[in-house]
Amino acid sequence: MAEVSVPLLDGNGAQKEEVPLLQRTLVESKKLWRIAGPAIFTRLATYGMNVVTQAFVGHLGDLDLAAVSIASTVIVGFNFGLLLGMASALETLCGQAFGARRYSMLGVYLQRSFIIMFIFAVILLPMYIFATPILKFFGQTTAIAELSGSLAIWFIPQQFAFVLLFPLQRFLQCQLKNIVIACVTAIGFSVHCVLSWLLIDYLDLGLVGAAVSLNIGWWLPALGLLLYVVCGGCPQTWTGFSREAFAGLWEFLKLSIASGVMICLGNWYYRILVLLAGTLKNAEIAVDALSICMNINGWEYMIPIAFLAATGVRVSVELGAGNAKGAKFATVVSAATSTVVGIIFWILIIVLHNEFFLVFTSSTEVLQAASKLAILLAFTILLNSIQPVLSGVAVGSGWQAFVAYINIGCYYLVGVPVGAVLCWVLDLSVLGLWSGMIGGTAVQTLILGIIVIRCDWEKEAQKARSRVSKWSTTPIAAETPRNGSSDETMTPNA
Repeated sequence: MAEVSVPLLDGNGAQKEEVPLLQRTLVESKKLWRIAGPAIFTRLATYGMNVVTQAFVGHLGDLDLAAVSIASTVIVGFNFGLLLGMASALETLCGQAFGARRYSMLGVYLQRSFIIMFIFAVILLPMYIFATPILKFFGQTTAIAELSGSLAIWFIPQQFAFVLLFPLQRFLQCQLKNIVIACVTAIGFSVHCVLSWLLIDYLDLGLVGAAVSLNIGWWLPALGLLLYVVCGGCPQTWTGFSREAFAGLWEFLKLSIASGVMICLGNWYYRILVLLAGTLKNAEIAVDALSICMNINGWEYMIPIAFLAATGVRVSVELGAGNAKGAKFATVVSAATSTVVGIIFWILIIVLHNEFFLVFTSSTEVLQAASKLAILLAFTILLNSIQPVLSGVAVGSGWQAFVAYINIGCYYLVGVPVGAVLCWVLDLSVLGLWSGMIGGTAVQTLILGIIVIRCDWEKEAQKARSRVSKWSTTPIAAETPRNGSSDETMTPNA
């Protein structure tokens, strides 16, 4: 089925015949799933590496599961969230540049992202090196903190895999090369599964084997995508390393930090829940039960996160092409689709939660504790099916700094304090802690929804093209239509 072009105006300024809503929806859905489909697989496989690791380690013992949960969820997770968020600046810049036909700038943006993220990866290394005292400071038991701290050192190589992998993924997805990303990720995930069995079960290397298999699982797709790009996979957007990458780093840094803060505040939010659970009575059981729920939530959350990426690309490309109406319609279709997916998983968790929990542990105590959290898990999944799409609009439009303030207020001035009161003052333990944090997410979703509904899309399209013109070395091509469909701009690298 050929994609239908739906410009706002024709060349003479006359209004074109309106395309039927159903046809427009089908066309937009095809564009959306062309990005979201492979992105869902990529993110499920990527997150699945941690799930596979915890599934193997969970059968070694409760302390081992708690240690790998804290190390991967808190220490690696905090760094993962920040670096992932910083890379999302490329979704704004590469998408808008691609929509405006400034293809050569995509490679320059990619190199700037490499430089900035490498610097931050080095700055963040003390979190791994001093993980044990950090965890003790936040109230973790001595046994969990020391074992998690020792394991965190083994996770350092992942940090530098993120520096390559995250920018490359966003660079390629803005060019609709999502199949390439999915194939390379599938190889990394398959190797990780085999290595996890070999190193943890067969060779009995325990947590060290888990760390080694994770490191290899992350580095394989990072190196694979790098080779694809530099060896000719993107001839129009990658023209080699350039000194221009070192120009304009300050402006790029500001957007990267804003993106990092916006994304990581959400990414850290539920990781803090696991950290706080380590301070409760029966900490090992509480952390194990909660980490199981967070892993299921996190795995399913990769689907809305894929819609975040798809929405960000669709909105940024349409705005870069000057098609305000297309950006708005892409937002509506993406939000509706993601919500339907969320409802499906809400039903699955309500009905089959015990079957999911058995994948991670055979401990009766942990299973009972996790079962008590199933309802909260289901509603978290439902709510999180909407919020990422709204964040995707923010990424595509370049609102990261503004949304970061909203996230701070909703997550850390509403969610965490309310959760703390319910947990410790009203003695509701993990149930209260999680309930309060769900409330923070609900407030954030409501505010973002109001902002998106009231958005002036024509104004955002003008801002996008001004941004592309400002950050490019040459003016935007004169032949690029201000209100044209982005379909034309997707041809060269699609």
